[in-house]
Parts: sequence; structure tokens; C-alpha cells
Amino acid sequence: QVQLVESGGGLVQAGGSLRLSCAASGSIFRINAMGWYRQAPGKQRELVATITSGGRTNYADSVKGRFTISRDNAKNTVYLQMNSLKPEDTAVYYCNIEGWGSSLRYLEVWGQGTLVTVSS
Repeated sequence: QVQLVESGGGLVQAGGSLRLSCAASGSIFRINAMGWYRQAPGKQRELVATITSGGRTNYADSVKGRFTISRDNAKNTVYLQMNSLKPEDTAVYYCNIEGWGSSLRYLEVWGQGTLVTVSS
């Protein structure tokens, strides 16, 4: 089994910063893509940012220039640095990984989610 442990969410004022972390552990052979998604109340889950094993990144237009995704392959950990936060960034943020388990079976795993609340 593979587990994801997220941390770093909380309450912050508009214009502030937060850093989310997501550590993967368990029967992992290789992680390809790692990413962050978010779901605001009453809305569908949406992509925030992804990063490949080679470091190629992709961002939602709404966060470009404010959020930075990075990863530490040795630690199987992905980070999301969020700056210049806005009230509309308020959501539950979910970590996601895709790759291969130790049995060489394809895996996709979601974290439990961490709440980010941005006050105006």
C-alpha cells in the first residue's frame, strides 16, 4: 500500500503565504507525476499544479506567478509554495501521485486533503 501524508494548510490573510507538503510512503517503485488539486465548497475539484519526475511543471492559469510546485525525489515528497494568496484560493487541497508500485503495478493515490482558508 501507498500512503500520502499532507501538511501545511491553515488560515492566512489575503496576501500571505503558505507551504504545503505531501510525503508518499509505502510500496513504491517509481513516482512519475506529482500534483496538487483543490476543491472549493460547491465546486468541482480542479488542477492546481503538477510536476513530472524530470521537473517539468504545469500550472492552472489562476495560480501562475503566485504558486510554485517542487519535489524531492529522494524523499518522495512534493511541495506547493503559495504566495500572494487570495480569498478565492480557499479550498481543500489534495495531493496526487501517479507511478508504479513495488509490484510494478500502476498506481494513482490521493491524499486526505488539507484545508487552506484565506481571509479578506
